[in-house]
Amino acid sequence: MMISDNSSPVCGDCCTRIEKLCVKYGNKQILKDVNLHIHCGQLAVIIGPNGAGKTTLLRAMLAEIPFSGKIINRPSEKKGQRPFRIGYVPQRLEFDYTSPVNVFDLFVASMTSWPVWLHDRHNIKKTALDSLRKVNMDQCISSRLGTLSGGQLQRVLLALALTPVPDLLLLDEPVSGVDLSGIDLFYRMVSELRKTHHLAILMVSHDCAIAAKYADRIVFINHSVHADGKPADVLRSASVINTFGMISLPDSGGTL
Repeated sequence: MMISDNSSPVCGDCCTRIEKLCVKYGNKQILKDVNLHIHCGQLAVIIGPNGAGKTTLLRAMLAEIPFSGKIINRPSEKKGQRPFRIGYVPQRLEFDYTSPVNVFDLFVASMTSWPVWLHDRHNIKKTALDSLRKVNMDQCISSRLGTLSGGQLQRVLLALALTPVPDLLLLDEPVSGVDLSGIDLFYRMVSELRKTHHLAILMVSHDCAIAAKYADRIVFINHSVHADGKPADVLRSASVINTFGMISLPDSGGTL
């Protein structure tokens, strides 16, 4: 989707516009002329083959790597004057599974840069519980991280990314390695969150069929944007079929 007028945002609330974004590693072009407009209240799913630049795009949006082009984050006019907030959920959290660290410890460590004993743990616990309730994980606040299933841990990371609620939520294959029921549950929760909190969500995924079920929009990236639109239309595109073949959709009982 090309954006031609920087001074005239398409929607009246928070949004992110990406214009002619390019990323190079040495002489290798990873992303070239990526143009996207991500709206508040929208769940957009990025699909594409391995090495297509999907994670690189998110890293550029997080300002973790250099890029050329523009990323314009427009904060919500309804939430007063404050910086644009971005939440992020990685593919996985690397940690020692034998460690006694629990879910609450993770929140304490993430919410303050000071030693935990110098802070009011009661207030932090209230905030943590509020965020964990959004993903039905408040009952696990005292559970050790190493005892959680893959799906449960990703929901904890999702709750952490919602503390505080961002304007834009970036999810980088957050259900990689999670079983099918856990994937569907995660998608349902994310879909509900974008409605409840009216935030923009950009999610990298390999689960094309489930993405089509919940997403408002699918973006197919292979170093640049080759298709962008309604899920059924994108999954019917030649670029997607040539890459993934025909996609079987659970609700339709067949292929596109």
